[in-house]
Amino acid sequence: MEEWDKLCEVQSDKASVEITSRFAGVIKKLHYDAGEMAQVGKPLLDIDIQGEIKPEDLEALTEPDIGESSKAQTLESSTSPPVAVVNTPNSPPLVPKTEPSTLSRKHSTLATPAVRHLTKELDVNIADVKGTGRDGRVLKEDIYQFAKSRDTESSPAAPKPTPIFPPPESGFQQEAIIHLSNTQHQMFKTMTKSLKIPHFLYADEVNFSGLSQLRHRLNKGLAKSPAGDVSKLSYLPFIIKAVSMAVHKYPILNARVDVDPSSSKPVLVMRSQHNIGVAMDTPSGLLVPVIKNVSSLNILSIAAELNRLQSLATSGKLSSSDLTGGTITISNIGNIGGTYVSPVIVEKEVAILGIGKIRTIPAFNEAKQIVEKQVANFSWSADHRVVDGATMARAAEVIRGFVEDPESMVVYLR
Repeated sequence: MEEWDKLCEVQSDKASVEITSRFAGVIKKLHYDAGEMAQVGKPLLDIDIQGEIKPEDLEALTEPDIGESSKAQTLESSTSPPVAVVNTPNSPPLVPKTEPSTLSRKHSTLATPAVRHLTKELDVNIADVKGTGRDGRVLKEDIYQFAKSRDTESSPAAPKPTPIFPPPESGFQQEAIIHLSNTQHQMFKTMTKSLKIPHFLYADEVNFSGLSQLRHRLNKGLAKSPAGDVSKLSYLPFIIKAVSMAVHKYPILNARVDVDPSSSKPVLVMRSQHNIGVAMDTPSGLLVPVIKNVSSLNILSIAAELNRLQSLATSGKLSSSDLTGGTITISNIGNIGGTYVSPVIVEKEVAILGIGKIRTIPAFNEAKQIVEKQVANFSWSADHRVVDGATMARAAEVIRGFVEDPESMVVYLR
């Protein structure tokens, strides 16, 4: 095994990080088999290396790079179990690398596992990047800057073509095996657990006409004077705020089911913050980033955070912090299509809202005249072990009331 070779891939929810080897050597023992759950703080494997560990190598293992945020350092240390290194001077000699260019770039190619993972995501050769960290070490900012410069100078690479079957020479069925991607594999495990929860579906039709008019007026004002990073409002921030208001009145929808370790009986864990996950369709697959503490945010703040998460999701830069901690989820399938949806509850939650496509239909007003009305269907799935239909219906009515009369939110905004 060579220095910086990939050792394994650590997954947390739907974020994955590659762990690379800091040393060249021979792997003598694996402490886990593929697919097993590794414990934080325990070794993954033992490596025989030749000679003594150099001080700069040990320093690279134990000290963070300059420029990395403290939050990112905490994340990496919590998700990257250490590698046990066995120093055996009498072990068989290893074949050294003889390329002078590699030796001269000893410090310039030192980087954290997170930076190594980023180089693979952006298809960057770390040896081509000039590091701005201590001793010329490469930081995340250096990778982003290099990729940006490269992409502006050259045309974007053509996407890889989807494999297709050759023209069949007979009428027999042809099959091919395609391995699941990391995101698909994590979804497979998560949804398998989620479908063990007894679901029930509650659907309702919501009139968006009033919200559409308010949104149009607000967007005219934002076009003249944008509020920070928000120059246009979608319907989703209003719905997210309405869900938070309903959860405040019916806190059971923000809870999770757990087991009391002292009695081994099921319990409800109530949670104070409304951390609302928003399902997003990304190039990597379905991801659910979380808007934290929605009850303390106004509509513009929710819109700004939503824009930030959507931008990171599209570029594949969401962190584990962005993807964890959700208490209730919204899936806006309507931006693609579909009227009704039966969403699957996320593990450690008890409810999820699916939003259908907004459509214009003819309807009667109070004067019995035919008018246009914009409607969408809201489909709720709830954990029937702890949430009854009446509670779900009442909470859904609160949300419908706020969406159909969005000005009434002003009374409850904090």
